[in-house]
Amino acid sequence: MMTNSPSQANSDVLQPLRSVHSSNLSQLLSQNNISLVVSTYQAGKVILVRSDGPQLNTHFRQFNRPMGIAANQTRMTIGEAYQLVELYNVPIVARKLEPAGKHDACYIPRNTHITGDIDIHEMAWAADELWVVNTRFSCLCTLDNEHSFVPRWRPPFISGLGVEDRCHLNGLAVVDDRPAYVTALAETNTPQGWREHKSTGGILMDIDTQEVICRGLAMPHSPRWYAGKLWVLESGKGTLATIDMGSGQLQTVIELPGFTRGLDFYGPFAFVGLSQVRESAVFSGIPLTERLEERICGVWIIHIHTGEIIGFLRFEAAVQEIFAVTVLPQISFPEILERNSEKLASSYVLPDQALEQVELNP
Repeated sequence: MMTNSPSQANSDVLQPLRSVHSSNLSQLLSQNNISLVVSTYQAGKVILVRSDGPQLNTHFRQFNRPMGIAANQTRMTIGEAYQLVELYNVPIVARKLEPAGKHDACYIPRNTHITGDIDIHEMAWAADELWVVNTRFSCLCTLDNEHSFVPRWRPPFISGLGVEDRCHLNGLAVVDDRPAYVTALAETNTPQGWREHKSTGGILMDIDTQEVICRGLAMPHSPRWYAGKLWVLESGKGTLATIDMGSGQLQTVIELPGFTRGLDFYGPFAFVGLSQVRESAVFSGIPLTERLEERICGVWIIHIHTGEIIGFLRFEAAVQEIFAVTVLPQISFPEILERNSEKLASSYVLPDQALEQVELNP
């Protein structure tokens, strides 16, 4: 049985950044030794969702319009308004944070890459290379030290590069260390042409074959390959679904009470981001707003074998839209140091060979 409980927020964030959650959520995270990283570009925050004994702790960190997140036990990359921030986990710093002995990871900023305003959406590592969904230029890109970005792939119906968001390319799935699937809101080649087709024009594409696997989707996001299945969020309907790879038919797993965007998996669980979505031209006329007069913002946990809702985290007041939801495996209580943190001045990371030469003077 699930009941609502208030979440414990970090003290450096003023209300009304608050949330409630199902009574089992803290235990679910602690039993699986995981935590969550959630981005909300609307509120300008990255949220660490952590188990703190019997309570759930939602820890807010300030970023400039954060959207896509790629994260694991070693590093984290966050896409901001016109740049990407790369952070690395330094466990020895985590051990020095207060309260002593609680934190088991600390991500500190190491590099910033200025891309310009390319409307960064999802990103993922493929064979240790970061691939970024460049929505404004309708392409997938990678990064190097010399250029804003390096275009690597674009849908065949996009005739060339332009700062025009022609199809609203948004989601990326990596399979076997290769970019494999993408989602877009329409097969259009005109500036913001997708807007006229957002209710039924969405597609899911195979990158290698350049073929459209599934058409007629309502604002699809977050394609993922997991447990031998291709999953996708049909955001405009507020659903989690799978794709039949033989027929290309979408099979809805569950309808949820919000605009579904942001998806990750761990064990038998799917962690799905929900957004309220504003009454604006972008979100008007989609099936979700017709189905639900009131939508919810948060993270819902679904059992992938039964389609049952296992737990939830619901944000209230200031947080209304979620973009990314990422699971941190084997990390239960992480921290992110913001770029103005005083702790960065005294945190040094050196190669092992150099550490052998360090002389500490008491």
